[in-house]
Amino acid sequence: MQQDDTQKNLLLAVALSALVLLGWQLFFVNPRIKDEQARKAAQPTATQPLQPGAAPGSVPGAVPGAVPGALPVSPALPVVTSREGALALSPRVSIKTPALNGSIALRGGRIDDISLVDYHEKPDPKSPMVTLLSPSASPTPYYAEFGWLAPAGLAAKLPDATTEWKQTGSGALTPESPVTLEWDNGQGLTFTRRISVDASYMFLVEDSVTNTGTAPAILDHRAVISRHGTPKIEGFFILHEGPIGFTGEKGLQEITYSGALTDLKEGGQLTKPFEKVTGGWFGITDKYWATALIPDQTAAMDVYLTGYQKSGPRKESYQVDYFKRGIALPPGESRSVATRLFAGAKKVDAIEAYHDKLGILKFDLMIDWGWFYFITKPLFHIIDWLAKFFAGLGFTGHFGLAILATTVLVKLVFFPLASKSYESMAKMKKLQPEMEKLRERYKDDKMKQQQELMALYQKEKINPMAGCLPILLQIPVFFALYKVLFVTIDMRHAPFYGWIKDLSAPDPTSLFNLFGLLPYAVPDFLMIGLWPIIMGMTMWVQMQLNPQQPDPIQQQIFNWMPVMFTFMLASFPVGLVIYWAWNNILSLMQQYYISKKHGAEIHLWKNMGLEKLQAWMQARKSGSRS
Repeated sequence: MQQDDTQKNLLLAVALSALVLLGWQLFFVNPRIKDEQARKAAQPTATQPLQPGAAPGSVPGAVPGAVPGALPVSPALPVVTSREGALALSPRVSIKTPALNGSIALRGGRIDDISLVDYHEKPDPKSPMVTLLSPSASPTPYYAEFGWLAPAGLAAKLPDATTEWKQTGSGALTPESPVTLEWDNGQGLTFTRRISVDASYMFLVEDSVTNTGTAPAILDHRAVISRHGTPKIEGFFILHEGPIGFTGEKGLQEITYSGALTDLKEGGQLTKPFEKVTGGWFGITDKYWATALIPDQTAAMDVYLTGYQKSGPRKESYQVDYFKRGIALPPGESRSVATRLFAGAKKVDAIEAYHDKLGILKFDLMIDWGWFYFITKPLFHIIDWLAKFFAGLGFTGHFGLAILATTVLVKLVFFPLASKSYESMAKMKKLQPEMEKLRERYKDDKMKQQQELMALYQKEKINPMAGCLPILLQIPVFFALYKVLFVTIDMRHAPFYGWIKDLSAPDPTSLFNLFGLLPYAVPDFLMIGLWPIIMGMTMWVQMQLNPQQPDPIQQQIFNWMPVMFTFMLASFPVGLVIYWAWNNILSLMQQYYISKKHGAEIHLWKNMGLEKLQAWMQARKSGSRS
């Protein structure tokens, strides 16, 4: 590989990377932000009466249980002025656990009010808790519902969204005290719903029906998670957000929020049906939070993941349904179906514990580990162990320290490969004068030029590809480390030193008000914090280790590249920017050491215009030895 070809390829790779990041920011991120603002601005606030209707996913007037391949669109939901007003529309049973606060609506028997005790909207622990589930009459409906359906043509009064359940006994739902709800249809069917919860995020809903009449019945059991409106999309292309499910037969299935917004027109519907599948889980996931239905892992079921568009204030809706079909109910007998509901934070240890303890098929895939999961998961556990180690020593900013320490460990593991790479580069630099002479001598005979260059490589025992292959091998590992920091919840609201109070948020300072010294607010596009500037500086210094480009235009592009990346990465989570800056520093030190070890010319001081300083330092070093 010739030196000028290497430089051109590097230039092209960097330029394309910059264009991708810039294009993503201009054509995806910014429009998404504007759409989000427009949706919030258009959100109606007038109170509307609660309309009686069928369960989510049904159409008024449709025959209950008539659910063939595709699900019908949910009816429009009423909107109230506040979430508190929506909660007041139904009598409720409180939920109180170490991890959750909320309530169950007796109207409909829904789990539709969940807040996460350990997570707040802002780093300040006094800020409001994160709200996960909300009632159907709230501005942002998101709830789980369970019930029974009758096959087409069978007229049976069954519990629906308007049914008023009665609690047997009293008291809140806690890990120590389950709650039991009852309802009698007056036609010979008595329904009982027993709900229990553990100390973390898992509910167990046991639905029973008893036939006290004289005629047999056949029912379908259904569980639903429904979400109306699109939440803030945080993961973009690196993280899945939206309906998700795993079945033993079909594997992992996904419908992204962004894909539904892009592909569906008003009135459109996108459904992924899976009939007669066994095992798995099905839900809706965001970057940090998720809900999931977990049926009996040995029973056959029909599952539907759906995204659709409709008119009204909440144009986009998302739904996950599962059905257990054809449950025979002879007179005098009872039947029961148990379903688990996960509703909480995507904590790795909690999700893996449920995967192991409850035998939930591939439940660990609720966290988007990506294609390199076999690298990503071990890297997370290393970071997690180091974070706990530093926390145990009393360090503040322990998660940030774990990021730095893990980056060092990865660098050490790859040091032999990196050493080979930089060694090859150093030898190529030393041969640069001879290579230039050969190119000049045979500039009119490209074939002869290549033959002479290959002969030179063989004579000096240099493999031109040796500098590229180690770098290629390291790319999946560093991408996996980047993904770990992006997708796992542990970095959220994790503080670091100084002004960094949340590693998952962008650096809150800006160069354009002298990092807060000047008393005025800075527009978002000028929020260039100190850590992005440090990252850009380390990137620039690292580039100065290489010789200047012979083409002035190429050199100007290289000179401006760190500035471009500084602006583009300023909106990234600062934990990722710190990782990037630290990785640059380690790479710079590594490259400097190996180049010096092999006697290759180090262009750093020359490129920075500090030759006199370098000469003075070398003179002092020589004087001290003598």
